[in-house]
Amino acid sequence: MSLLGGIRPPIAVLSVLLLALAGITALTLGRAGQEAVPKAVKTSQQHFAEDGAIALRASIDESVTDLTRSAELFSAGDPVPADAVLDKIGSVYQKWMGTAVVEISSGKLLAARGENLPLTAIDRGGLADKDGLAPRMVRMENGETRLLSFALLTWKGQPQQLLVASSSLRFPGISLGKVRAIAVVDEGGDVLSTDGIPGPEQVDSDRERAEVKQADGQLKSFAATAAKKSRTHPIMAKEPGSGGFAGVSGSLTGDRYLGQRAVAGYANLAGSEPGESTAATRLGLSVVAMVPVAEDPTAKSDSAFGLFAAGALLLIGGLTVYLLVRTVQRPLIRLFLEGRRLTRGDLGRPVSVPRHGEAARIGAALERLRRQLTGEPAAPQERRGRRGGLGSRTLIAVCAVLLLAWSAPLLLLLNRAGDSVDVPQQMVSDQRERTNTLTDRVRRALNEGHADLTSVASLIGDRTEASDMTKVLESTLNQHTRYKSLYVLDADGKVLAKAGGDPRSPSGKGPSSQLIHVIDEGSKEPVIIGTAEMQGRQGAAVVGEFRIEFLNSLLKRPGLGEVRVVDTKHRVIGANTGYLEFEDLPGGRLEELAEKSAEKTGPDQSVTPRGVLYRDSGDLKIAAAAPFDGGGAARALGWTVVSWQPVAGLAIPEYTYQNRTVLAGMLGITAAAACLGWLHIVVVRPLRHLADQAEALADGDRRTVLYPRHHDEVGAVTRSLELIRQQLPTGTQRKRDGATAGLAGRN
Repeated sequence: MSLLGGIRPPIAVLSVLLLALAGITALTLGRAGQEAVPKAVKTSQQHFAEDGAIALRASIDESVTDLTRSAELFSAGDPVPADAVLDKIGSVYQKWMGTAVVEISSGKLLAARGENLPLTAIDRGGLADKDGLAPRMVRMENGETRLLSFALLTWKGQPQQLLVASSSLRFPGISLGKVRAIAVVDEGGDVLSTDGIPGPEQVDSDRERAEVKQADGQLKSFAATAAKKSRTHPIMAKEPGSGGFAGVSGSLTGDRYLGQRAVAGYANLAGSEPGESTAATRLGLSVVAMVPVAEDPTAKSDSAFGLFAAGALLLIGGLTVYLLVRTVQRPLIRLFLEGRRLTRGDLGRPVSVPRHGEAARIGAALERLRRQLTGEPAAPQERRGRRGGLGSRTLIAVCAVLLLAWSAPLLLLLNRAGDSVDVPQQMVSDQRERTNTLTDRVRRALNEGHADLTSVASLIGDRTEASDMTKVLESTLNQHTRYKSLYVLDADGKVLAKAGGDPRSPSGKGPSSQLIHVIDEGSKEPVIIGTAEMQGRQGAAVVGEFRIEFLNSLLKRPGLGEVRVVDTKHRVIGANTGYLEFEDLPGGRLEELAEKSAEKTGPDQSVTPRGVLYRDSGDLKIAAAAPFDGGGAARALGWTVVSWQPVAGLAIPEYTYQNRTVLAGMLGITAAAACLGWLHIVVVRPLRHLADQAEALADGDRRTVLYPRHHDEVGAVTRSLELIRQQLPTGTQRKRDGATAGLAGRN
């Protein structure tokens, strides 16, 4: 018999699959009860830490790039005094806490701005090494950690100078809410900076001091664990098939904090692509975000349904296998044995004929053939075909109905999550805060882009040669991927120099008075243009066109759902998924949410990000909107970031229970369809065809050769019938034997 053919393998595989499914059902549905802290909340804290890591990595890399590019542009021109260098840098960028210029050979401080820098910690002799200019962390006298960035100023005929800038390891624009804390952690697990936890001097009562001490201790405990886990390789740290964040991230659960359970997410600083190394990623830093989460005191795991469903499957599966064995397998094996007995010449005993279906028809045909071989007359009660009873196809259909009776309710009816799903408030808060953080990231990215344009305009200065201006523009374009094209326009709109793509500013017009604006030229994407005036050039300006892909790449955040950037008219400018240029938001509710978030309230006329949970006939959705808030050139745009995602996609207990129930039903239907379909193709169809051939042979068809389709029980019965056919006399032989007998009688 073949390994995969025959009657036994499909039934055996079905038995094993049903037994395994019963065990899976008992375990998974039994463990799918409510959790004290839902997995969705833990995953949300992980995504929050990833947002912090992305923002910190981008800030550090941007700072290093800006400092290096500024130094290169200064070095490309005539020598400039150290004070002038720092003044120009300070007028364009306000990101550094302190800057200084040091003569490398002597170590002399030539100029300084801002806070005093620990210049004695700089190894001037190692600056020529490959990593000599890599940023490094130093500890200040007040205990705070600073990140020092370096760049070289080189002019022909003058000693080399070192441009140094310091920045704090704090998160740019992270929205923490009221009770969240976030920290930067080094490779050893030491906390380098924290936000969200007040200092002991900022609280009054002893109870508050105790809470601050407890929070600080819990955060340090999370930091030590996160630093250890962050050293794991990203491939080993992630579940197979998971995507999104390119680095190592996860969630942690701690002790009770502020009367609630402390939950944290952690993520290391990783590049935007797997394996990518940047100045920030080489520092070995990690981010930990901690928040107290209310536990559900009624949460418990109920295994009754899982055990009941598993028991029902065992009962139905046992009945199904019994029917298949009793009505299909045993009769076919009996036919196989009877056919082999007849081919060996044992014709003395009548054939044991099964009761039902095709096996009964074949058995009756074998009995008729046995009588023909022995010369016995046909029995009076013998009927052609014995078609009474259930056929094999009917039995397969009955087994399918039995298994479907167990699978269909699980797939379609039981454990449905309705409108009453308990969505943790923390999920709504996280959606709001993460959207606000993303809004600030987009605003800062545009501000950084305009600051670069201002820096380029300042460095071009009074250069009038197109080749000199083009060289500066190309250098900037190569170092920053945010621009599609850079060019210099005079007051009449004439292009004096350009780099990258063709200018798309309105032809015949001078530079725009708006620092950043959007034009709609009927193309497939909006055109975002930044303009920086060149001082002393009679209205000339440096213009940069931002790549829309750069804006859309900022919006790709795991666990945030669909994200749209809309203008003041709620028209879509950018998105993390496909969209049409200047299309409206999908649905009036989202437009209303965006409009309310942009309303100025309070005495300071500030805007407030909003988060809301929509319930609409079982379709639950978390949405949030956050408008641009803060300074910079991008604030005048008035854009709003809107995000939303269905609650059904979150790991909330009710949906987890529903999904596991549906999965059990799908597995049951799949197992039934696979095994019963296998049985029908391999056994039932050949058996029906063989029954017709056996009856035709018993009715006198001696010319049709019987070929076995498979090397299994049905094939063995077919071979037996073929051997019997060869033993039966043909019509010509019968006539010849009759004529011979007549001549013998006359003689």
